[in-house]
Amino acid sequence: MGLAGTVLLLFLSGPGSASAQEEVRFGIEVARRGLWREARFRFEKAVLLDPAYAEALNDLAVALEQQGEFEKAREAYEQALKLQPGALYIQQNYDLFREADDKRNRKARKKS
Repeated sequence: MGLAGTVLLLFLSGPGSASAQEEVRFGIEVARRGLWREARFRFEKAVLLDPAYAEALNDLAVALEQQGEFEKAREAYEQALKLQPGALYIQQNYDLFREADDKRNRKARKKS
């Protein structure tokens, strides 16, 4: 369930605690292999360890999006942006997400 032609950025940077950073690092490794369920688990764990870790929320949003959980992805992107409003990569991911989500919603309305 990928986003064809869309590049979503996963990042390991910023202030996250050491253990949260380790979870994100592992999550990125497995996401690169397409193991989105495991990646999501790791990103969720990182957010539990450090709820203010905007990069972990961004990565969680990417994983949720890949799994088709678009409302949860939107919430995670928005929370990440609240925590780090000037983060260009989070904003870019969110903009790409919204564009793809709008397109999905238009297609769904046409089918109805």
